[in-house]
Amino acid sequence: MIGYGSQGHGQGLNARDNGMNVIVGVREGGESWKLAQEDGWVPGETLFPIEEAINKGTIIMNLLSDAAQSATWPELKPLITKGKTLYFSHGFSIVFKEDTKVIPPTDVDVILVAPKGSGKTVRTLFKEGRGINSSIAVWQDVTGKAQEKAIALGIAVGSGYLYETTFEKEVYSDLYGERGVLMGGIQGMFKAQYEVLRANGHSPSEAFNETVEEATQSLFPLIGQHGMDYMYAACSTTARRGALDWAPVFEKANKPVFEALYKSVRDGTETRKSLEFNNRSTYRKDLERELAEIDDQEIWKAGKTVRSLRPDYKQS
Repeated sequence: MIGYGSQGHGQGLNARDNGMNVIVGVREGGESWKLAQEDGWVPGETLFPIEEAINKGTIIMNLLSDAAQSATWPELKPLITKGKTLYFSHGFSIVFKEDTKVIPPTDVDVILVAPKGSGKTVRTLFKEGRGINSSIAVWQDVTGKAQEKAIALGIAVGSGYLYETTFEKEVYSDLYGERGVLMGGIQGMFKAQYEVLRANGHSPSEAFNETVEEATQSLFPLIGQHGMDYMYAACSTTARRGALDWAPVFEKANKPVFEALYKSVRDGTETRKSLEFNNRSTYRKDLERELAEIDDQEIWKAGKTVRSLRPDYKQS
């Protein structure tokens, strides 16, 4: 396994707990090396510099960040020799090869197992005995056993169930979803609703509770457990009527934005933006500044106060 970021941590520990013979390859002495040691990976036994780990491994799980996969590929590609299997958890590098320059050798199986969540969730759901949903795909099947390997490794890294896709569809849907309702869209919508409430005289506490707290703590879990219709049915008659009337309005307003977003994903615009930003020498500083700007927004300041008032609140 190459890389020990979010996915490397979750998938690596799960595979190890499932009895797989896993070794980790990261930059010796770096932050990931230290984190891996803290999780019980032993230098010289299960923890090695990247080149040595690839030479020792038979299935090479490339779990470096997308930008790092592109930057390191010239050094890694010669190490992916005949007989090995190349494993990804994102179709990014392979599908957008014109931008990433990641072109696999022609004599190895190339497979994908893509957990639908963060590496932290991959680990926590595994420990709870549930497992996360993951997609699987085959880019190149030299041995005739590539799909069998993808299924086996999907279970090994802690998936609860697997569904088939392609490398292309995985990366298109993944980039689209993250920029849409999973992250970008929900932040934008939360902020817009909160600001309208504040502009109309509602307190920060009330605006946050009616925008984020009730959604994440009460209603969204019902959708996850039982579906949208169940959540509607669980609410008051007044709430149901308003939601049924306004849902088509929001769909009509948002659909053009989502269509533009999908086009930006599919034509590679989002890929090029990501590679440019994540390869900057000032990447970490720039990212920290942008995240600090979100943290400093009144909505999320109010959220810290509201969370501290929950009966089950624990200081983290």
